[in-house]
Amino acid sequence: MPDLHARPLGLLAELTHRCPLHCPYCSNPLELVTRERELDTTRWCSVLDQARELGVLQVHFSGGEPLARRDLPALVSHAHGLGCYTNLVTSGVGLTGAVIADLAERGVDHVQLSVQDANEVSANRIGGARTHEHKLTAARVVKERGLPLSVNVVLHRHNHDNLASIIALAEEMGADRLELANTQYYGWALRNRTALMPTQDQLDAAQPVVRAAQQRLSGRMEIIYVIADYHEAYPKPCMHGWGARQITVAPDGTVLPCLAATVIPDLRLSNVTDHDLAWIWYDSPSFNAFRGVEWMREPCRSCSRRFTDFGGCRCQAFLLTGDAANTDPVCSLSPHRTLVDQALSDIPERSPTPVMRAVAGQRVREWVEP
Repeated sequence: MPDLHARPLGLLAELTHRCPLHCPYCSNPLELVTRERELDTTRWCSVLDQARELGVLQVHFSGGEPLARRDLPALVSHAHGLGCYTNLVTSGVGLTGAVIADLAERGVDHVQLSVQDANEVSANRIGGARTHEHKLTAARVVKERGLPLSVNVVLHRHNHDNLASIIALAEEMGADRLELANTQYYGWALRNRTALMPTQDQLDAAQPVVRAAQQRLSGRMEIIYVIADYHEAYPKPCMHGWGARQITVAPDGTVLPCLAATVIPDLRLSNVTDHDLAWIWYDSPSFNAFRGVEWMREPCRSCSRRFTDFGGCRCQAFLLTGDAANTDPVCSLSPHRTLVDQALSDIPERSPTPVMRAVAGQRVREWVEP
């Protein structure tokens, strides 16, 4: 059973939503936080102070693209001075030798680099910008600096068939860790879901490729494979339980129990400009909304898996059923499983076409049906 009074281990500091890429699977909300609404340096330093006092050991500087923030070096220095392990989550755009040297001197402990595909043409097409060469450069300067490197690849129908080449590219980059994460359908990913969904044949073909690579590279490169949960019988253990291990702070200071929690309209989210982080973690309505098991309905409440998958994803439950307290529809025991089955049956035979559109005044990546 999860400890309801445990301290958080990690802080995901989303410094900005600004990003040079336009990935169609982005989990950021449809209404991105504008630059004018971002927390300033002083406020972010206060967030870091409060997080460390609360027990946070790891700080993940993310976005968008955190390198878009000119104060990133100062924030890294501050987190390092507090004794936190710091991780830079980046697209690699702008990560030159000089930049990584400065960040390493200030205390960056680890770099997590996103890659869209092994093939340059495909990678640039998926990301909506010519950035693949920047990623190769970023990987090289990180390894030259002697820092650990993780490569993160979001998998979908447009790169799933290139899995072996993606693993080979991660080897060439010198990655210490490779995360192959099947798309999770929130934010822009949900908007483009039909276009992104892999086929069952693609997923079946991926399993032996991943297993063989994990065995061959054991001790040299850790390979994590995040399942495509729509195709599974049971949901993933989202966040290891609601409000259990990690805090996410959005660019405007909104504090989230999970990355996608803004999609639940009835959730009364708190902001660091109004409340301190300790109160938000322990006492806020949003962090306590789905902690433990008391909130669960059947079939979750009496299910033997309730301490394994924690009822699945609350955001996914809301997005698909309209009620965040429902069993995650991915679960084969859910009365709403037919919603997921219908989504799987809607996978098109032909690949869609990527287009750039203006949504809510911002240029975003969408993939339309053929």
